[in-house]
Amino acid sequence: MKIRYITEADVAAVLNVQTTIELLDAAARAHAAGDAMSMPRQRPRVGSTTMQVLPAAYDGRLGHKTYITGIKGAGVRFWVSLWDASTGAMLTTIEADTMGQIRTGAASGIATHALANPHAKIGAILGTGRQAWSQLEAICAVRPLEVVRIWSRTPTNAEAFRAKMQPRVKARLDVVHDVQTAVADADVICTITNASEPFLRGEWLKPGAHVNAAGSNHATKAEIDAELVSRAQTIVVEDVAQAKVESGDLLAAERAGTFSWPQAQRLCDVIAGNVPGRTDDTAITLFESLGIGLWDVAAASAVLAACEAEGRGRLVTLSED
Repeated sequence: MKIRYITEADVAAVLNVQTTIELLDAAARAHAAGDAMSMPRQRPRVGSTTMQVLPAAYDGRLGHKTYITGIKGAGVRFWVSLWDASTGAMLTTIEADTMGQIRTGAASGIATHALANPHAKIGAILGTGRQAWSQLEAICAVRPLEVVRIWSRTPTNAEAFRAKMQPRVKARLDVVHDVQTAVADADVICTITNASEPFLRGEWLKPGAHVNAAGSNHATKAEIDAELVSRAQTIVVEDVAQAKVESGDLLAAERAGTFSWPQAQRLCDVIAGNVPGRTDDTAITLFESLGIGLWDVAAASAVLAACEAEGRGRLVTLSED
């Protein structure tokens, strides 16, 4: 049996944010219809070392993303593996750091398309780390943003990000030096940091703003405060069961008494039109992004198909048939 081993360079050559937005939209609609399955992240642990596993099933494929955290100095490597559901044959293993960055941005893209005001003109990206670029490309792909403000705790990082990304988007990118200025009249806001404590306050948001809170998937970390959650008329998550154990933002708001879980809607149901999304131009909307295996399986299937068509990747023999 042979599988196709696909590298980060292969992924970068065949996958982009715009295409992945379309892939995730289709996967979300299948999920809402009961034609796809995504299980909450599993975290088996030995000491401080944790394996993170996100399983899913979609479009005749079974798969999971897997990565190890907690080993000092080892960094983090990501892989997605796919199997054919009809035969049980393993199809591919994909180096999935780049793919993870792209699909995380694309998830904010489909949420922004579903929830942000159609006439949104001003954006804000809070954080300029390795995941920020796809957030910027995604929100610019789905809304006609004219200006996007960039903020980082390290101003030189914000300037470097602006210089790198300005040729890749039509919106003008402006670096600002405090969060309140960045979001004061912003229509679409993305938080994409490793913050442990909230730094974005609900009182700073204008009516009608949409927020993609995409930086954390840990119960003990938060980027937004409880007031922001309380101001949101629509709160969406990818998977409610997963959010109940991973969303530090919503768990903190629950403890503060400003949020209860029946308020959380699945993003796929909003996209499919099964539940309301934005109610009016003044409503504040929130997407609590944690990442689900369905996004990985959808993106990986497309990467595999493209690599097969272009002869990319390396065929590896696992066993002699």
